[in-house]
Amino acid sequence: MIDFFHNIVWADIAQATFDTLLMLGGSFALTVMLGIPLGVLLFLTDRGQISQNIAVNRLLGFSVNILRSIPFVILLIMMIPLTLALVGTSLGVAGAIPPLVAGAAPFYARLVESALREIPRSTIEAVQAMGATRIQIITKVLVPEALPGIVSGATITAIALVSFTAMAGVVGAGGLGDLAIRYGYQRFQGDVMLVTVALLIVLVQLIQFAGDRLAGAVDHR
Repeated sequence: MIDFFHNIVWADIAQATFDTLLMLGGSFALTVMLGIPLGVLLFLTDRGQISQNIAVNRLLGFSVNILRSIPFVILLIMMIPLTLALVGTSLGVAGAIPPLVAGAAPFYARLVESALREIPRSTIEAVQAMGATRIQIITKVLVPEALPGIVSGATITAIALVSFTAMAGVVGAGGLGDLAIRYGYQRFQGDVMLVTVALLIVLVQLIQFAGDRLAGAVDHR
């Protein structure tokens, strides 16, 4: 068994794990910051909602659907010029974050929109009848009522980002995916592949556990 792991350099594994966590943390934070407002805007501007604007809704929906339609590996390559302009490099952790956010934020926005649609229309109408402003409706009703769904959507998005960070290794982004590709696949080092996959599985399980606990904590229904 020990001989099977003779290709493992644990310092490289530790660095790759750290890089993956950096990519995941940075891209997830930006995804949530962009995805929640975008999802709220998609919901509010839809037909029959309090800020109905069909033109804006269709433009936003079309843009979101375009980004969701592009396979992430292709999006990585397509965004290299923009990534260079934004962060000065298309490699490493910094170079991976812009395409990670571009791939995940539209996905999360749709999950936020779906969570908001679960709120009964009568609840919104009742708050409107009491004279609540649009901002009050958003901050006091929509987001709090949809919070369990928003948290669950964030968990799903974080797990998707784990797989995205692994794919980002194709273009030299670093992390566990890069290690698995360069050593596990290209050099046929099965032990490296096994360890990196095991670490990714553990990371996903931890995210799911934390997300489930948080969603349960904010669900007061």
